[in-house]
Amino acid sequence: MPRQKSTHVDSPAAVGDRLRVARVRAGLSQRQLSFPGCSPAYISRIESGDRIPSLQLLRELGKRLGVSEDFLATGDETAGDRGAALLEAEVALRLGDLEEAERLYKATLEGARDDLTRGDATAGLGQVAFRNGDPRLAVRRFEDALALYRTDESRHPDLADSLGRAYAMAGELESAIAVFERCRAAAEEREDSMQSLQFSVLLAHALIDAGNLGRADELLGRALADGKDSQSPSVRAQLYWSQSRLHEEKNDPETAARYARRALELLLLTEDTYRTARAHQLLAYIELSRGNAEHALELLEQGWPLIEQSGNKLERAQYRLEEARALAKLGRGEEAGALAMQISGLISEAAPEDAARGYAVLGGVYEELGETDRAREVYELAAELLEPRNPNRYLIDVYSKLADLADAAGHKEEAYEYMRKALGQQRAVAETLSEAR
Repeated sequence: MPRQKSTHVDSPAAVGDRLRVARVRAGLSQRQLSFPGCSPAYISRIESGDRIPSLQLLRELGKRLGVSEDFLATGDETAGDRGAALLEAEVALRLGDLEEAERLYKATLEGARDDLTRGDATAGLGQVAFRNGDPRLAVRRFEDALALYRTDESRHPDLADSLGRAYAMAGELESAIAVFERCRAAAEEREDSMQSLQFSVLLAHALIDAGNLGRADELLGRALADGKDSQSPSVRAQLYWSQSRLHEEKNDPETAARYARRALELLLLTEDTYRTARAHQLLAYIELSRGNAEHALELLEQGWPLIEQSGNKLERAQYRLEEARALAKLGRGEEAGALAMQISGLISEAAPEDAARGYAVLGGVYEELGETDRAREVYELAAELLEPRNPNRYLIDVYSKLADLADAAGHKEEAYEYMRKALGQQRAVAETLSEAR
C-alpha cells in the first residue's frame, strides 16, 4: 500500500537531511541520539527519507539536538534557536541548492551578533565557493572564518578538510600539506584515532599529488594497520582508495584496481555520494590504463548521477574527460570529440594547475582521435600554464608527449629539445623531494 502524504512535514528527504545535519553539528552518533522507542536503526531510516516521524518524536529529537520540532519538520527558523538558519543553510548545501545556501549564509552573516556565528556563516560561504569550483575564494573565506574563531584549523576538522582540499585544487600543495600535517599532529596529541586516520589519508593524497610517494607510502601503511579493523565502511574505503592511488602512481595497475574495487564496494554501502562518484572515476581511470575501455565507460555512466549531484563544475568536467577518453579508445570518435569540445571551455575557467592537468588529458583524447595538431595545441597550453610552477612533475609528462608528437612528425631537433626539458624537470622534481625529506 502506498505511504500516505504527511501533513506535518515538508518532505521526508528534507527532514532526514535536517536531522542528519543537526545530529552531526551536535557531535552525536545515531546510537547516542537514540532513546527508548526510537532506535538507531529508526533514526537511520528517518535520515535516509524512508520514514516520516511524528511531531512528538521530532520534539524529543529536537530537545536532544537543541533545535525545535518545527525546524526539523519544515525548516521553520522562527523558533528562535541560534543555529536554525545555519542548519537550514547546511541542509540546502547538502541538497545541492547552492544559491539558497549562499542566501541563508549571507543573511546569517548580516544579522550575526557574535564572532562564532559570523565564523560559521563565513565558513559556510567558503563551502559554497568550494562547491562552485572556486577554490581561491573558498580559501579566503575559510581563512576569514578561522580568524573569527580565533583558533587554528585543527579545532574545526570539517573546515580543515575543505581548506586543505581547496589549497590543493588551487595548486598550493605545500599549504595543503601543512594544514593536514598540523591537523594530524593535533589529533594524535588528543589521541583521537578517527581524526588521525582522516588527516593521515588527506595528507597522503596531497603527498601523492606532490610526487612524494615514499612519505605517502609510509603514512598509508601505518593508517591501514590502524584502520583495517574499523567498523566504519567510509574509513576503510578511504584507506583503500588512497592505496589504490598510490599503486597507480607506482605503475602497478593490477594492485591499484584491486584496492579501488574494495573502496567502491564499501562506499556503495554509505550515503557518501561524492566519494562514491570519485571511486567510480578512479576505478575507471585504472581500467582505461589496463585497456578495459568498455568496463571503464560502464563505471563512469554508473557514477555520473552522483558526481552531477555532489561535485563542483571542475570536478564534473574532469569526470567527463575520463568519459571522453573511454569513448575515444572504443572508436566512438564523434561522441568523444563533441564531449572534448564541450569540456575544453569548462577547463579554461579552472585554476592554472587544474586547467593544465585537464588540457594534458584532453591532449590524450585528441591523440586517440588522430587529431595530432589539436593534441599538440592543448599540450602546449598545458605546458604554458605549468612552466611558471617549476619544478612540476606534470610537466614531465607534457614535455614527453610533445617530444613524441614532434618525433612522429619528423621534427627531430624539436623532439630532442622537449625531451631535454622533460629530463630537466625530472631532475628538479627529484631534488625538491629529496630536500622535503
